[in-house]
Formats: sequence, C-alpha cells, structure tokens
Amino acid sequence: MFLPSYSALVALVIYVLPAVQSSPLTPTATTKNTDHDGISHAQAVAAGSPPNCFPAIGFTMPSAVPSSTTNWWCDYDTEYAFMGFSYEVSECQSLSKLRSEFLDIRERFKGRYVRLYGACDRKGFYDDVIDAAWRAGVGVHALIWFGWDDPNIWKTRRTALLGTLHSNPKAKFVTRVLQFGSEPLYDWALDPEDLAAQVRSAKSNLTTLHIPVTISEMAYGYQEHQNDGAKDVMNAIDLIDAHMLPFFSEKASTASQSWPIVETDINWFINNGGGKKIYLSQNGWPSTTYDGVEPNSPSAVANVANERDYYTLLDSKCSYFKSAPGGGIGWFAHIYSDDQEPGYGIYGTNGALKFSFAPKTSC
Repeated sequence: MFLPSYSALVALVIYVLPAVQSSPLTPTATTKNTDHDGISHAQAVAAGSPPNCFPAIGFTMPSAVPSSTTNWWCDYDTEYAFMGFSYEVSECQSLSKLRSEFLDIRERFKGRYVRLYGACDRKGFYDDVIDAAWRAGVGVHALIWFGWDDPNIWKTRRTALLGTLHSNPKAKFVTRVLQFGSEPLYDWALDPEDLAAQVRSAKSNLTTLHIPVTISEMAYGYQEHQNDGAKDVMNAIDLIDAHMLPFFSEKASTASQSWPIVETDINWFINNGGGKKIYLSQNGWPSTTYDGVEPNSPSAVANVANERDYYTLLDSKCSYFKSAPGGGIGWFAHIYSDDQEPGYGIYGTNGALKFSFAPKTSC
C-alpha cells in the first residue's frame, strides 16, 4: 500500500506521451561488481582505497573504449552522499562549455554525476554531453524532457536520445540511467499505466546497452495516484530518481529545520520502493523567490544562508545516507548555476560561488 506524506512541492507541466510497444526488462539491482583482483568496490572503499570502477573518485578513464560494461560501473552501495549536480541544458551549451563545466564538477566538487534538466534540441547535443562526460570522468542521468510549447516534441527528443545511446560507442559507459521527466505523475500528464508502458518500452529498447530507466518524480506525485496505477510505475522503474524540495512543504520554515520533511518523503520511498536504489536527483533550497518559486508556508525562508544550510544539513547526514536500504542514498545539488535556474545555483550569475560548498562523497 502506498503511504502518504505531507509535503507539497511545485512541479512542471508535462505533455501526454502515448504508449509504445513495451516488453519487460529485469530491473537493475544493487549489484556487487568486483575489481580484477576479486575485491568488491564496496570492500575497496572500506579498506581505504578508491574502487577501480566508474565514476569513482580517483578512477582513471581508459585510453580506449572498453569492450563491455562488465565490472565498469561502481556498486550502488558506494554511491551515497553527494553525487553531483543537476545541470540545465536549455542554453544548448557548446561542447567547450560542457567540457569545462563537467570538469569543474569533477575536479572542484568531486562530483560523480551530472543529472540533466530541461532540453536542448540541437542535433548531436547528447553526443557532446557524452564527450564532455567521458573527458571529465562523470556519469550522466539522461532525460527525455516533455516541454510545454509542442505536445509532440517529446517524440523527436526520445528518438534522438535513444538513437544516440545506440550509435555513440561511449554512451553506455557514461549514461547511468534514462529518466522520463519531469514529474509526470504529479502533473497528471500521463495515465499511470501508460507511463509504466513507456518505461517498459524504453527498457526494452535499451536492453543490450544495460541502461536502466526511471521517471523523475517526487513522493507526492506517486501518492496522488496511489489508487490508480502508481504502483505499476514504481514496479516498472529500475531505480528511484526522487525530487526533494522541502522549501515548498506546508511545514517549511528554515532549511536547518527541514530534516523531518526530508525524512518523511525518504521513508515513503523506502517503504514503497521495493528495495530499489534511491537518488535525490532534483534536490535543493532556493535562495530567492519569484513567480513559480513561492513557498506554501508563511514561515519558509529563501535566502543564500538557507540554501547553504540545506546542503550543510544533508552533509551532516552522511552516515544515514550510507546505511539507507537499497544501497544507500545519493544526493544531487539542484542546480549548478543561477544562470540555469535563478536562486538554486551553487554558482551565482557573476560566476562566483554563493557559499563554500565541499560536501562529503563518502564517510
């Protein structure tokens, strides 16, 4: 049974995506990959040495593309605490900018992943993302973005992205998961059974590449459909990319006091997620308010200090995230720069850090 929480978050409007042919794919589990010496990645971390897997901190990218993904990806249970950034792409960043900023995410912040947000419809854009990710040594949470202006644009985006995942030899080595987003359940954009069929169809398409598929959604989105098919969606996805924006809760006040809100939604995902890996993929606290980014609590405070305090709070919970069921919980910072989404960036529009940001990647 789906258990309710009391958070209320803002969401994005999604267009309806019609069902396509689907077939089942065994969900990606919390696998136990091993290095060539037989030591598991988790054992290597426990022994104090970096695991020899992608995208672990300290991993050296090979000079040539490997022949398979066997023992390539790190175990899910090494992927907890800070993961990386949401990264908005409607700017259609140049290849040189993608390379520079992905490298900054890796080297300055020890990020392991970039979670794409928004859409760029420039031909070959995801090839550029793959190039930049490979060079920087970061993985990608890819995204099929539905948008608002054209109810059929998702078809072009899906075709292009799936085509690139198959045609680019590096794609399966940097693409950790494919997301449908954003928040299709919360927006009632798709009948849940149709959404589940979309997930299964994408999984079937990507079977030979071993790329998992999920949706980008908050707990409340699933809870809205607890009696009309949300369980089908949860069963279909391979892992959980959860949204966590406690500023919009009716119980919100300051970021440092937001843990009960966060924990309530995390517990919902744990209790209803069937042991699947959890990432907090769209996760943050705004430093300002404006139309569309307004609190649902009169006590909620949006400023730079509270944005900083939210990430300080998450950083203080490293042991909790490490021990969470399903292989631990990894969290992303939403978002890389205020140029991408005002108020949420770690960088301001002046290109400078808004506050010191050096969260733990392990503990």
